[in-house]
Amino acid sequence: MLRLHRLLVVALLLGEVGHAHAQTERDHAAAAVTPVHAGVPSLSYTRYVLPNGLTLVVHEDHKAPVVAVSVWYHVGSKNEPATRSGFAHLFEHLMFQGSENHNDEYFRPFELAGATDQNGTTWLDRTNYFQTVPSTAVDMALWMESDRMGHLLGAIGQAQLDEQRGVVQNEKRQGENQPYGRVFTVLQANAFPANHPYHHTTIGSMTDLNAAALDDVKNWFREYYGAANATVVLAGDITPEQAREKVLRHFGDIGPGPRLSRPRPWTAARTEATRANMPDKVPQTRIYREWNAPGLTDADATQIALATTVLGGGKTSRLYQRLVYQNQLADSVNMSVMPFELASMVMLQVSVRKGVDPAKVETALDNELRKFLATGPDADELARARTAARADFIRGIEKVGGFGGKATVLAEGQVYRNNPVAYVEDFAVMHAATPQSVRAAARCWLGQGDFTLVVEPGSDVAANDAAYARLQTGLSAAAGVPAPKADAAAHWRVVASSVARKSGVPGVARFPNLDFPTLQRATLSNGIAVVLAARHAVPVVNVELMFRGGYASDPAAAKPGRASFTMAMLDEGTATLDSIAIARRLEQLGAELGAGASLDGSTAYLSALKDQLQPSLALLAEVVQQPAFRAADIERVRQQWLAGIAQEKAQPTGLALRIMPPLLYGAGHAYAIPFSGTGSEAAVQALSAADLRAYHDAVVRPDNAQILIAGDTTLAEILPQLEAAFGHWQAPATSRLQVSVPEVAAAPRVRVLLMDRPGAPQSLILAGLLAPPTASPDYLAIRAMNEVFGGSFTSRLNMNLREDKHWAYGAGTLLRDAQGQRPFLAYAPVQTDKTAESVAEILRESQALVGAQPPSREEIAKVKQSEVRKLPGTYESARAVLAAVEGIVQYGRPDDYVQQLRTRIEALDDAQVQAAARAVVRPTHYTWVVVGDLGKIEQPIRALNLGEVQVIDSEGAIVR
Repeated sequence: MLRLHRLLVVALLLGEVGHAHAQTERDHAAAAVTPVHAGVPSLSYTRYVLPNGLTLVVHEDHKAPVVAVSVWYHVGSKNEPATRSGFAHLFEHLMFQGSENHNDEYFRPFELAGATDQNGTTWLDRTNYFQTVPSTAVDMALWMESDRMGHLLGAIGQAQLDEQRGVVQNEKRQGENQPYGRVFTVLQANAFPANHPYHHTTIGSMTDLNAAALDDVKNWFREYYGAANATVVLAGDITPEQAREKVLRHFGDIGPGPRLSRPRPWTAARTEATRANMPDKVPQTRIYREWNAPGLTDADATQIALATTVLGGGKTSRLYQRLVYQNQLADSVNMSVMPFELASMVMLQVSVRKGVDPAKVETALDNELRKFLATGPDADELARARTAARADFIRGIEKVGGFGGKATVLAEGQVYRNNPVAYVEDFAVMHAATPQSVRAAARCWLGQGDFTLVVEPGSDVAANDAAYARLQTGLSAAAGVPAPKADAAAHWRVVASSVARKSGVPGVARFPNLDFPTLQRATLSNGIAVVLAARHAVPVVNVELMFRGGYASDPAAAKPGRASFTMAMLDEGTATLDSIAIARRLEQLGAELGAGASLDGSTAYLSALKDQLQPSLALLAEVVQQPAFRAADIERVRQQWLAGIAQEKAQPTGLALRIMPPLLYGAGHAYAIPFSGTGSEAAVQALSAADLRAYHDAVVRPDNAQILIAGDTTLAEILPQLEAAFGHWQAPATSRLQVSVPEVAAAPRVRVLLMDRPGAPQSLILAGLLAPPTASPDYLAIRAMNEVFGGSFTSRLNMNLREDKHWAYGAGTLLRDAQGQRPFLAYAPVQTDKTAESVAEILRESQALVGAQPPSREEIAKVKQSEVRKLPGTYESARAVLAAVEGIVQYGRPDDYVQQLRTRIEALDDAQVQAAARAVVRPTHYTWVVVGDLGKIEQPIRALNLGEVQVIDSEGAIVR
């Protein structure tokens, strides 16, 4: 067994925290990192460098019995040779195909161990793999990561390459099948010259992906996947000493890899403005503008980030106020920086309001930019931008792993800057920034050399494709401007002996118990119930007001969309504050506030910094109790809402999901509405202030409310503040809203509805049924059945259509929570030429599930083990805890429901799960909706003889 072998190696540790000392010095724990600004948390860490060059960064966080395991390789799409674009990302997929000592699906042991937040990603400068596992499963995770780092090629052959090539190509098709899905390829090609490493996108071209050969795989692995090009971060319930011993044992025998060269920073700043127009199948015109700026190691990148926040970072930004509020030329504006290692991309996106001349938008845009370059931000704008950045950082590091937790922060700092806590330097720059310094950076990098792309609606598929093909060529090589010379990375030698691995993946014998907070309850003087789940990991408090009544309460024939529209209007103005004043106040407080509706309920949500909780609650109370519903605000939001519906209809998934509910539930049913809650164009056009006020009076009221809290507070601390904010709130004289959700019979026969999307490279397949309500007694059995069929990576549908056939980037099933019968949907976005075959496979898998191949004992055991073991990771964050509390309250569950989940899941027997499959998955009652190129898919689907086939339009009306 692997665990019986110990490598007799000594780790030579590199430098003191924050400094690059000689390699013979020892790294120390950075327990005394001093924050540069009050309220910016410090992340203590210990760093080690193994003799083979692998860097290990460890951060202790014992709030939950989980550890984030993150492995970053300093290689991305910028390292790809000519004619091999997309290869870094293709290789990332191959890394999940198994390894020499685990020749099986990579995800399988992690599912059994209860891993959460597991994924792999590729970007311009890096490839990373990460998962959060129970603290007792760290050895398993490190064995898996080290086996593919050191022992991959023997498990990768032509079949694996062809399989993942197909998956990646369908990922590319899926992205380009979305509105504006081809924009970034054009922007990147025109941002950087052809000889710049950033000229091409990470997803690559179909031609280059087709050209990738097995020798390319082997050479890439040998070149870039050595230990000296990798950083391992362990963050969570582990000590530095434990982490070092484990990483030495699992990774110490892996070779360092060859000496590598690193491209030097190359901003490739442009001196003139260029532009292009691109027609595409989009619902409205969008203007994109891009500037090049210095990379993330340059202090100007932080200055530019502040500038873009002031210019286009939200409602209070200058461009949003000018284009959306004042001139009403646009529905949305966003401006931000995408920081990379060699250069950064400053991105501006404006969605032009329907009927507005884009040239008029650009004139106003240019005018506002000139003003900013002349004056820079004022002191208040700069202070709010700093506060927002600090608050976002604090919220982000509550989790140890995932896409933006502590492990990501430490890995980014180490990989790009040789400093795990490089964020401290960024906050120092931010804290020292002045209006003058931000203006100077903006003048330097935003004052010239931009590329503007105007994307316009175009229905001619051939013309759209031709324009895209022309524009993705982009800039030619920069004549007379050679790429900066590369720097050589350090070369390391191996001093460790080999490790025996043939015994396979280490077993995980023990699993930690879930530590979920005990719910505490109280009642305000006016009768509002309060439920608190205390969680003290970060100084943030999350508060949710939950109201019964969602968009199922909308009068379906006349006012679909009323509930969501009303809730969206709450933070658009109160009796004393307008929309801008509310947004400005939130920025000053570092708070997040929002309101919305779901199928059966409506909520108002606040995330507040603990030291700003009282004024944040006061703002939430004003927004909820005193909405103004001003006519001007309603009209502005109405236009944005209509644009959003148009965007839904331009997306295959959004379009199909709008059509499915009326088909499943039947006309007139409370649930027979688009499950996005956006309603219809006609209904939204007709909504009045009186309609919104009527919904508010019937739903958003104290006798229909409960206050749910999760975060860094106690009942004694928060009750007086809640009483001050909500205790005097009185219900109106009108009645509360009552909603009836009658039961619906299954469709009597199979129905097949086709929607045309000419030229689409993929088809979106949905197959719908009705399942029992969320609160039904067999809820857990249905959930387990769903995991077996299509709810996990190794589920039957995904393994069939993605891994075995590689016709899709992903396929599966989903269940939506509801008080009444829930929709059960099988879905698969598949390449066009495999549409009918994929429909047949979904049907075959469905028939097998309820027939000859019911959920097996092994499948059910795997699901049960995974569900139980991932509980600690599932409820690591306060927001996840709050979601659990919401479910407890909404569905009448006991307060200890989460604590009892383990016992209830383990008690499930095979017969219950198999019975749930038969009760829900009834192939003879499927309603199929397929969105694709009708000229290519209609006849093959008709030839399946599933049942009656009809062609419908985007509203669901039968065309033929």
